[in-house]
Amino acid sequence: MTTVHEPVTSTAELAVWPASSTEPRPGDLAVGGVPLAEVADRFGTPVYVLDEAEVRDRCRTYRDAFPDADIVYAAKAFLCRAMAHWTAEEGLGLDVCSAGELELAVTTGFPAERIVLHGNAKSPRDLDTALRLGVGRIVIDSPSEIARLAAAVGPDGHQKVMVRVVPGINAGGHEKIRTGTDDQKFGLSIADGYAQHAITRILDQPQHELTGLHCHLGSQITSVKPYLVAVRRMVGLMARLHEQHGLVLPELDLGGGHGIAYRPGEPALNLTALARRVRAELADACTTAGLPVPRLIIEPGRAIAGPAGIAVYRVLSVKHTAGHVFVAVDGGMSDNPRPALYGVRYTPRLIGRISTANPTRITVVGRHCEAGDILAADAELPADVRPGDLLAVPVAGAYHLSMASGYNLVGRPPVVAVRAGSARLLVRRESLEDIRSRDVGL
Repeated sequence: MTTVHEPVTSTAELAVWPASSTEPRPGDLAVGGVPLAEVADRFGTPVYVLDEAEVRDRCRTYRDAFPDADIVYAAKAFLCRAMAHWTAEEGLGLDVCSAGELELAVTTGFPAERIVLHGNAKSPRDLDTALRLGVGRIVIDSPSEIARLAAAVGPDGHQKVMVRVVPGINAGGHEKIRTGTDDQKFGLSIADGYAQHAITRILDQPQHELTGLHCHLGSQITSVKPYLVAVRRMVGLMARLHEQHGLVLPELDLGGGHGIAYRPGEPALNLTALARRVRAELADACTTAGLPVPRLIIEPGRAIAGPAGIAVYRVLSVKHTAGHVFVAVDGGMSDNPRPALYGVRYTPRLIGRISTANPTRITVVGRHCEAGDILAADAELPADVRPGDLLAVPVAGAYHLSMASGYNLVGRPPVVAVRAGSARLLVRRESLEDIRSRDVGL
């Protein structure tokens, strides 16, 4: 009698999945104690699954690594009411980029004084909302914001501000997510003197209380070294400000951009090494400059939300053409534009059934009318993938749904939280009625 050995997922294959991921039966996969196939059956597909315990654990990991710093979650990675609630409960602050993100967080109960408002082009509504709700910090990103903010605050008002500084450091993954160089839209450059000039203007505005400097080098940074260079350059600027104005700034925000692995074997930033070496570098630089050590602010977004999320799709068609196998699913670039924007690569997995077929190279594509609507090029999947199958994509918690669009009027997927064997809806699916109700004219 011949025994068929069914494939079982190895630990290495689950390296980029949430820590709660298990394989209760061969071919199945559960996260937070809930089989993903059951989530798909109950809530439909496409669907985003968010592991609450993974989010909370990652918040605590940051707090443990930087016990003397403020950890501020970058809401642009992914925000909903539950995410704001979880991060608040875990003692994090919140970094928002718009009045919409700000109001959602505050109306959920997030303390406004723990919120930082960013943005290279803040609208009047953004500033008015921030002042009305009482945000803790507003990060000034351009010279024109200094006078605009002062006027909005009023002659008797007061607002704590920081200045976003460009340290001139080339770091990060794709060129479109590098923000520490002098040739992009964010911040004020040290090299050309714009940062120093803006700070002088801020000090002339009695409504503004300058609490510190801010920088953000980019995204998907996997090396500690760029952050150490940033510390030296930022402390150097602090030393010059002290010499010129007698100014001692109590805060230094190093932003985020901490790289994570999207596929097994990819590099990720070592958070323990980052914390140890940044603290040492900061202490040494401040001692040399004769300055007290400022309080650090760290702004992780992707590194908290990304690995906690999974996207689940259903296969609609399989096409063999010109030597390629195209597997089309019921989502695509409207719920995840990142492959089209940055060429990001994922490792999708067949779930819900066991397959003994040999793996083959397959291109997983979306349903949208664009040749670039590719979710995973040359993915290894069983050769017998067929319509009706479920595919799960790990590391889908950041910059997927937050960047989703209304392309082809497909409607954005729901978000489902899993924890301790139960699943609950956080964000419902966008319906045709939602889309239709916005279209008010003929």
